Amino acid sequence: MDALVAAAKKEGTLNLMALPRDWAGYGALMDNFGAKYGIKVNDDNPGAASADEINAIKSLKGQDRAPDAVDVGTSFAISGAKEGLYAPYKVSTWADIPDSQKDASGTWYGDYGGYISIGCDAAKVAVCPTTIADLAKPAYKGQVALSGDPLKSNSALMAVWTAALATGGSADSIQPGIDFFGKLKAQGNFVPVKATAATVQSGETPIIIDWDYLNAGIAQSLGNTSVKWTVAVSTDASIGGYYAQAISKTAPHPAAARLWQEYLYSDEGQNGLLKGFARPVRLPAMQKAGTVDPALTKVLPTASDKAVYPTDDQAAKAKDTLTQNWANTVK
Repeated sequence: MDALVAAAKKEGTLNLMALPRDWAGYGALMDNFGAKYGIKVNDDNPGAASADEINAIKSLKGQDRAPDAVDVGTSFAISGAKEGLYAPYKVSTWADIPDSQKDASGTWYGDYGGYISIGCDAAKVAVCPTTIADLAKPAYKGQVALSGDPLKSNSALMAVWTAALATGGSADSIQPGIDFFGKLKAQGNFVPVKATAATVQSGETPIIIDWDYLNAGIAQSLGNTSVKWTVAVSTDASIGGYYAQAISKTAPHPAAARLWQEYLYSDEGQNGLLKGFARPVRLPAMQKAGTVDPALTKVLPTASDKAVYPTDDQAAKAKDTLTQNWANTVK
């Protein structure tokens, strides 16, 4: 560890991307890492999606500004590993990461997760929806949005998959969810705008289907405004899922990339994710060891006992189906 810290400090820089400061506590995590080790942290294009991170590894290969490490949805972690984009690395707390949340070779490993939920501005919506089926009601015309393009954004993909579970689909079939959003678009309920705290405050997207920790983050960031943001894990269907970390095989700062992983998977890093309302992957092990902040676990959105956790193969299949059918269905 001492040698890794020395090497990372010598590099002096860490290139990250697609990490909004209000996403899972990443703002504080990046600041604290930089201050702790004297390393400059660059966060390029914070609003980018998982697909953009994969593309950046390829297109910026050999450049000093290329990403050193990525935070991507599981399906993108799998596809990137198949393309040989990642460098295997096992953090010192590797044993605490469940086998289902990591690649055995160390090319990628889950870091935090949650459940798909429905966020709603009760100041603008008379009765906030609590189920996916509710979203098709005429009362929600021009109000329903996703956090991005499902073809690029893992969180949006998972929202569509949750809709599939609520409308006759399954972990093996995302198509009913695509059809459901096609229906919402045709009747004017679905607004094809990338939803953010800013679009919520402007009234453009009063209802968002997104991860529970991100909807909870909106509630926190807009707490002093006229917005009355509520968060409900949909009661008819929900998907639970984790995002994954991976180190670029061509990282311009390979030591800093590895030190960043060690920090994220340390007790300090995992508690930092928990502070951002996300469920860190080491949470069960930390609870057993008594190293988790109990005050932070009390503010987590209520977990879903109906949540489905797709396998790696199902995630890859869902991504392929979405790529083939989304554009032609939701238009």
